[in-house]
Amino acid sequence: MAQHKPKHNLDEQIELNLKKVYQKTLDEEVPDRFLELLEQLKEQDARNDR
Repeated sequence: MAQHKPKHNLDEQIELNLKKVYQKTLDEEVPDRFLELLEQLKEQDARNDR
């Protein structure tokens, strides 16, 4: 049974590291260029709805 403990610990380390990476990505701000593109799309949709 001692063989399962190191693997379990490894799984926990992998899980923690993945969470750190994804959390950093979630915390990133949306680049200004993307916000500008979204605004352009909204304006284009508004013009098409008229």
